[in-house]
Amino acid sequence: MVIQPKIRGFICTNAHPVGCAAHVSEQINFVKAQGKLGDGPKNVLVIGASTGYGLASRITAAFGYGAKTLGVFFEKEGSEKKTATAGWYNTAAFQTAAEAEGLWAKNINGDAFSNEIKAKTIDVIKAEMGQIDLIVYSLASPRRTDPTTGETYSSVLKPIGNSITTKNLNTTKRAIDEMTVEAANEDEIANTIKVMGGEDWELWIAALQQAGVLADGFKTAAYTYIGKELTWPIYGHATIGKAKEDLDRAAKAINTTTSALNGEAYVASLNAVVTQASSAIPIMPLYISALFKVTKARGIYEGTIEQIHGLFTENLYGETPRFDEGGHLFQNYKELQDDIQAEIQTIWDTTTTETIDELTDYVGYHNEFLRLFGFGLDGVDYDADVDPVVDIKHML
Repeated sequence: MVIQPKIRGFICTNAHPVGCAAHVSEQINFVKAQGKLGDGPKNVLVIGASTGYGLASRITAAFGYGAKTLGVFFEKEGSEKKTATAGWYNTAAFQTAAEAEGLWAKNINGDAFSNEIKAKTIDVIKAEMGQIDLIVYSLASPRRTDPTTGETYSSVLKPIGNSITTKNLNTTKRAIDEMTVEAANEDEIANTIKVMGGEDWELWIAALQQAGVLADGFKTAAYTYIGKELTWPIYGHATIGKAKEDLDRAAKAINTTTSALNGEAYVASLNAVVTQASSAIPIMPLYISALFKVTKARGIYEGTIEQIHGLFTENLYGETPRFDEGGHLFQNYKELQDDIQAEIQTIWDTTTTETIDELTDYVGYHNEFLRLFGFGLDGVDYDADVDPVVDIKHML
């Protein structure tokens, strides 16, 4: 099969196995180039391990610290007529690279919100890992089924209080237009918290603690994006913002319930980067395109792997961790500097359809979007016939 990108709106409906492998290799090579990272995690569980910040966390733990990693994710394998999801190909490439370096790594594919996957994960940990000293919680899903009631909840990306009309970069038309987003009702707010808040993170930690597989002094981190004034209307002071606030509540609760183990639960504030999730959020394509323009010009651009490597070395396992005013591990401090935000605001205010390429780095944004699915990687022959069926070793 010759695989070319099929883009519909803000999603790409296929993925390239060789390109995804090349993307994973780039991230692994970055981590290895920084050298061994010294004391850090030894047995790591990554919930949401196949793409984005979760994948970068697994790569950093394995290739930076030499840790055993167990990855949990929900991806679709390929067939002769259809490609697998990017996360499937990413995991296959990660597994191959880990085994080549003698690193223990295994994988569980299924609904991480379910009791069944939690139980299966615990069985693997007991049988092959012992105790976990780092749990990364990096799930991004539009829906969640409550494992107790069986009810399914859906999240929305809406402001709270009043509808908003905002400038928007329409990636389908490659044009600047306006978008109106209606305000969420109370049920939509509650449902978004149910899907994207901290409840499932708490359930995971409770299950692991009850099973006796949490190491004394373990750490756990969930990832968030805080942003500043420009993104607050749709991201901060909005349904997704309420869900992120619930992560803060969950972190405090976990610290209380695991105090006998000296557990440490953190919410980490990370950069706005191009992910499958962020590409669906109004405001973010234009904001990120402007962010890329400013940070690349200043030589401080950081992608997903650079952010996570910094999070581990500076904050999670650093001697002097950095916290923001909300008590989050503060890794996106460069992005949120006042002068950086002022430049982004100027770009936001002045960009038109005719000046997108001049004033923003939309080309860089679009390239990063394609790379999520394995397209646009140097050295990959996209005209070649490739097999879309790729096995993942040690899939449990």
